[in-house]
Amino acid sequence: MTMDASDREKFAAFLLRMRSIGLDNRDLIAAIEATPRSAFVPAQWRSEAWSDRMVPIECGEAIEGIDLQMRVLAALAIEPGQRVLEVGTGSGYTAAVMARLAGRVLTLDRFKTLVELARQRNEALGITNVIVRQADGTHGAPAEGPFDRIVVWAAYETLPRGFVDQLSSGGVMVAPIGPAEGVQVMEKLTKLGSRFEREAVTQVRLQPIASAVAAAI
Repeated sequence: MTMDASDREKFAAFLLRMRSIGLDNRDLIAAIEATPRSAFVPAQWRSEAWSDRMVPIECGEAIEGIDLQMRVLAALAIEPGQRVLEVGTGSGYTAAVMARLAGRVLTLDRFKTLVELARQRNEALGITNVIVRQADGTHGAPAEGPFDRIVVWAAYETLPRGFVDQLSSGGVMVAPIGPAEGVQVMEKLTKLGSRFEREAVTQVRLQPIASAVAAAI
């Protein structure tokens, strides 16, 4: 699926917004451009695919605006061959982008519907290095680590220290930390020994992390 003229224009506007804040990583931009974003957004919202607003998807969830996703992916600084864990598959878009940069991506979601749709999209795009799994990702995937990069798309009230053990030495985790109702800080957490070095990426308002898998959907 290639971009039409309208998408090209919106993609160019997105690049200008990113360059204005100093984000112009060529490999990351190439991975984003190669992943057809409109295929991950419900038809009625496709005109908003390249905007910086959150867009509704199935199961009452949402896909984050592309600007936030770019900031987070840039903070992760994924390198070839790395193992990545994502908590919160959502539409599957960020996992598909990360697959073009990493060696292997394990992405977890509570919702069976979202997992199945993400799998279908990966198959359609010929992406083979993403494992999409329905699971409770609240505490990550301790049996699967260590990971070089971890990204979480739902907020923790306090620093999720348990993830330290799931990261390789010097590994990076990006996750929102802060109150369930209110502004959170998307933080870049770099593993140093048995602790995290913390760095703010941006402010967000994301849903609090939810435990257990969804029974019906």
